[in-house]
Amino acid sequence: MIEKNKTGVSRRSFLGFTGAAALTMTVAACGGNATGAGDGKTLNVLFPQTHAGASEILKKEFEAATGATVNVTLVPYDDLQQKATLDVQSGAGAFDVFDSWYVTIGALASSGVISPIDELLAKPEVDEADFIKSIYDPYSLHDGKRYGIPFDGDTEVLFYNKEILKRNGVQPPKTLDEYAAAVKKITAAEKANGIYGAAVMAQKAPIILVSTFANRLAGFGGSFLDDKGKPTLNTPEAVGAAQALLDVTPHALPTPAETAFDQALNAFLGGKVAFMEFWTDLGVMAEDPSKSKIQGKWGVVGLPTGGKATKSLAALDAGFCMNISETAKNRTLAEEFIIFATSQKTNLKLITTTGSGIDPNRKSTLNSAEYKSFAPAVQAAATASLNGALAWPTTAQSPELMQSLADALSEMIANNGSAAATMAKVNDEWVKTIG
Repeated sequence: MIEKNKTGVSRRSFLGFTGAAALTMTVAACGGNATGAGDGKTLNVLFPQTHAGASEILKKEFEAATGATVNVTLVPYDDLQQKATLDVQSGAGAFDVFDSWYVTIGALASSGVISPIDELLAKPEVDEADFIKSIYDPYSLHDGKRYGIPFDGDTEVLFYNKEILKRNGVQPPKTLDEYAAAVKKITAAEKANGIYGAAVMAQKAPIILVSTFANRLAGFGGSFLDDKGKPTLNTPEAVGAAQALLDVTPHALPTPAETAFDQALNAFLGGKVAFMEFWTDLGVMAEDPSKSKIQGKWGVVGLPTGGKATKSLAALDAGFCMNISETAKNRTLAEEFIIFATSQKTNLKLITTTGSGIDPNRKSTLNSAEYKSFAPAVQAAATASLNGALAWPTTAQSPELMQSLADALSEMIANNGSAAATMAKVNDEWVKTIG
């Protein structure tokens, strides 16, 4: 989600932050930072700051339902994995539950930070079969065991400004070649008036730049790894995805390398760009008159395809799951909380609440009448593209792999480098890292 929470922090605005120091916050109503551990009635939960809105809702409703006290600690995304790992490995054991980026699940599991929950997932009340198929394994599975439950099912689609397209004689693109041509045409015609063909998020952070690349990799029908876990970044599909990125960045909102969530959002909602790839609920914010100048003037379609691919697929960009700490002092309460947080009822409430920061995690909520009414255009695009969505690697080395890829793509864009040479280099680096 992208709406601002009650503190005024946009849902994804901090994700590009790269500062080493952790910014730890505790929701004011919590009455302290990770306190009361071990009393059997207190639960301490670590959330990314992007989920501030959702954490407030979960805290209020879980406390009302159980009589327990939920202490919520918010940290910037870049500190989430480190904070959880340090808490367990130092022996502090301050937290019972972690709300983790799914790409880090292998690193957390292999480091003994999070605990397997296979028996929990087998309980009827979890309704395992209801989770969206394309996200369930990536968000939960590592080395044959389940460690997480899908909480926030993030994917991107292509949003466009109807008025800009109309006056330039452009149709929503079906292929990446059409997309690049449309962006180039619009920028050439309108950049003198401060309007550009697209906002391309290419800031050098994995959650930003690799998401932009992953959208194209999915479009070409490619993958990060093959069925045996070997890198596939030197394939025609991966090279084509990198080239598609090179084709559009020269004509995008200046400067792609400095464009992250807030810059792209401000441009699109301000009517300054024709296209933007973004998470599904941008449509909600686009209709909010306090944030948007384009109410009723936007549309949305699935991501364009490339090469021989003919079906639009989403990439699982971002996305979060609930995990139980290996040192949880309140295991039973932690289990109850993550079942509650990821349930059909709770997910439906969150995805139909502006500012919650959560997207569908279940088939029943994605296809519900309530969600279709709340966000009809994005619901249709998301439903169409989620069948067979491209997952990022979730191995123990995945955070390192993603940073390596982001570094290489950033250098390629800055120097207008060779897509083939860049992807061959990254593929070799991944082979060495994975071993």
